[in-house]
Amino acid sequence: MQNSVVQWLEETARKFPDRTAYVDETRRYTWGSLRRAALSIAASIEKAVPGRKQPVAVYMETSADMLAAYFGIAYSGNFYSPIATDMPAARVEKIVQTLRPAAVVTTRALEKTAFEYGGGYSSGEPLRQLWSEKPVLCFEDITGETVSGETAKQYADRILDTDLLYVLFTSGSTGTPKGVAITHRSMIDLIDWEAEEFNITEEDSFGNQSPFYFDNSVPGIYLSVKTGASLYVIPTELFSQPVKLLQYLADHKITTISWVPSALVMVSALKAFKSVDISGTLKRVLSCGEALLNKPLNVWRKYLPNVVYVNFYGPTEITYACTYYTVDREFEDDEPLPIGKPMRNTEILVLDEQDRLVTEPEQIGELCVRGSSLAVGYYNDPERTAAAFVQNPLQTAYEEKIYRTGDLVKYNERGELIYVSRKDFQIKHLGNRIELGEIEAAVSSLEEVSMCCCLYDGKHSKIVAFLEQEMSRTELNRRLKEHLPDYMLPGKVICLDKLPLNNNGKIDRVKLREEYID
Repeated sequence: MQNSVVQWLEETARKFPDRTAYVDETRRYTWGSLRRAALSIAASIEKAVPGRKQPVAVYMETSADMLAAYFGIAYSGNFYSPIATDMPAARVEKIVQTLRPAAVVTTRALEKTAFEYGGGYSSGEPLRQLWSEKPVLCFEDITGETVSGETAKQYADRILDTDLLYVLFTSGSTGTPKGVAITHRSMIDLIDWEAEEFNITEEDSFGNQSPFYFDNSVPGIYLSVKTGASLYVIPTELFSQPVKLLQYLADHKITTISWVPSALVMVSALKAFKSVDISGTLKRVLSCGEALLNKPLNVWRKYLPNVVYVNFYGPTEITYACTYYTVDREFEDDEPLPIGKPMRNTEILVLDEQDRLVTEPEQIGELCVRGSSLAVGYYNDPERTAAAFVQNPLQTAYEEKIYRTGDLVKYNERGELIYVSRKDFQIKHLGNRIELGEIEAAVSSLEEVSMCCCLYDGKHSKIVAFLEQEMSRTELNRRLKEHLPDYMLPGKVICLDKLPLNNNGKIDRVKLREEYID
């Protein structure tokens, strides 16, 4: 029986000690060297942190070293929680106050910055004061110790699959970040299925797009360590240079990418496929993080028809994803792409407003999830945990938690799940209930539009469309009349050179609202 993710590293390092594991611009780990570094980090953490099952913050740039730190923390019997180096100081303060880490792993270069925040705080209290009594471990100083095989076995054997692996902080509607707590068992369940479903082997290589504090990075990190595949940390600047990005994939023989849809949109919009041929190497395109639209996907499918395309759906609270759809037919640009069916060992409950099960096509309900993929809750936040992780209303004989995603879905005639919108994207406008996601899909289907976003200005009762292209409201609505009724047409159009993206690569709706609506 497998009880932790470090057992994958033990086995893979034994089978493929000299194979490439994780690679970035300055560092290349083999599976053998990664294991040695992780065990050394674990030994240092064990000396510095009394007890186990405690949070260890990781304040590092997205890098191969960061992943060595993750596994070192896991070996030590504790759990990791990444803090982005470019995160606003006020947000860092809120995270640290919730997490109260037992230690922090950083680098020499970042050590000074890590503890000299202050200007952004309402209190002016720098991280140096918040963590003044906690060990600060510099990566360069904790990777040299040799750990015996017997000690490594003791590290691996003492972890339970119900122990936490990580806590990732996501945005909270109240302005306070939520720390999603994921166990080893949830990760094992996900990766075992995904490796089998998509036939991932040691011959594969992943091209990582997402920061390692974002759950879209999870498949590459853990599918690699399970199978012996390689993972390349793609330089961030290449995601604004699509030709060079595709050339990177070709040069490193990347077979699998797990990217947010906006990254796929960027490549398709700028016609990079005409300059670089990756048809001989790329096998799989996995997408998750937000709705994947058919217009950019159809461009990818045109140039790379033999690639397997998979649309994953799932919030961070579900360990990356809970449903998937492997694209198996043609779609028009303005059609919705299914989010498919539940992943193995996961059940999807679509519940109406009276908590009755929705089974009929086209009937909309909230997507709820049960299974071992569920987070155990929000770290140090029992009130919000109780609101989102609730008793299954369809079964009251014993405790059985489901997670309410807050997402509205429906079944199509084929029995596939279709994402409709967030519950909080549903608006009441001119007496009609409207899904903003439906308007976005219609706008995105227009040939000239590469990226768009729709928000609602409640004060002025207007639907606001944000575009990356120059287009008047009159022209946009003339085109949209073929797809939408009059009451769903935008009342205002704002054209920008670039829609802002957050650190996870998603359209930054909060920033758009703050700058142009509120």
